[in-house]
Amino acid sequence: MTLIQEIETQNTIGKTVANNFRTAEVFRKYGIDFCCKGGRMLADVCMERNLDMEAIEKELDEKTAAVTPISEDSYQTMGLDALVDHIMLVHHTYVRESIPPMLAFLHKVNKVHGERHPELAEIYDLFEGCANELTHHMVKEENILFPAIKKMVLAKQNGTQVTPFFFGPLENPIGMMENEHTTEGERFFRIAELTNNFTPPDDGCTTYKVAFQKLEEFQNDLFTHIHLENNILFPKALQLEKELLG
Repeated sequence: MTLIQEIETQNTIGKTVANNFRTAEVFRKYGIDFCCKGGRMLADVCMERNLDMEAIEKELDEKTAAVTPISEDSYQTMGLDALVDHIMLVHHTYVRESIPPMLAFLHKVNKVHGERHPELAEIYDLFEGCANELTHHMVKEENILFPAIKKMVLAKQNGTQVTPFFFGPLENPIGMMENEHTTEGERFFRIAELTNNFTPPDDGCTTYKVAFQKLEEFQNDLFTHIHLENNILFPKALQLEKELLG
């Protein structure tokens, strides 16, 4: 049975989110309360508010579509230009799309539950700091470091020379990116500590649970993102620079 069939036949909005927390983003987009009023059926809400149920169902399916993971061996054998494209398309896109709903969920949870759980204020501040820094970090990669790596790949393919980069050796921007990776990794270790490894308290509502699930997903993506760069892309790029420039 597909997700849409489950929604139409048996699942309330709240159960839909409980079964797959990514659907919460779609309901939030349309202003559909999946928390306090999560016991309603989607069809009833759409009829009551004159919402396009077909469009909502399509977005729900897109959120829950299975993604086939790439094996570690594939990452290791992938060309540097292809790996750069993969990082931007998958991980940079994920970060940019995830930040607005994440901030909205964390803000709401802190507003509603912050008095009983004061750690939520620090969690929000930590994630907001991470969001701001990662946004700037990705721009630097996309505008400076990644084009330099692609330039080297193209030079090797064409057998042409590469002039020294304006920023000096590649280790300069790579060292900066690695330091920023460390900062964000440590920030998320603190978030994991404050959330008891993303375990919501017994009095946590559905939004509370979704916020923590999304935080954990964001962390997992971030650590994969950092791994691909620190352990695969950067060492291979430095080796390529040594081959081309000596």
